[in-house]
Amino acid sequence: MVSGEGMLVILIIIGLLGRSPIIATAASILLVLKLSSLERFFPTVERRGMELGLLFLTIAVLVPFASEKITWKEIPPLFTTTIGIIALTGGALATFMNGKGLEVLRNEPHLIVGLVIGSIIGIIFFRGIPVGPLMAAGITAALMKMVEWIAKYL
Repeated sequence: MVSGEGMLVILIIIGLLGRSPIIATAASILLVLKLSSLERFFPTVERRGMELGLLFLTIAVLVPFASEKITWKEIPPLFTTTIGIIALTGGALATFMNGKGLEVLRNEPHLIVGLVIGSIIGIIFFRGIPVGPLMAAGITAALMKMVEWIAKYL
């Protein structure tokens, strides 16, 4: 069985090979905490880490409003044009899926390895771009529901 340190090293390598610096960096930080005997912070990081990460992500998304790159006159077309309505729908659907992905990661954290390896497969064979485990987990949640639904009717 692979130790915690070994698993983190494997995740660092997978992150590097898969061009996912966020996975590699996260695993590196956890490895440093573990090797520094600061494991007592793991429960706090586990409990509040997602919230903190989502906070910084939201701040980054809102910067164009604060820097006035997006102005009030650009907002009404979002509700009156086809492409604007599609963008609103896409944003709402993506955040819904990310929420489902967060549930999956909280309930089954071991799936992160499959998500990372799947991302690497997508990068190598489909020329994909890794955008993070949350959306991958959201899609996984949707696929899990579809499999449950199909199995129910078979």
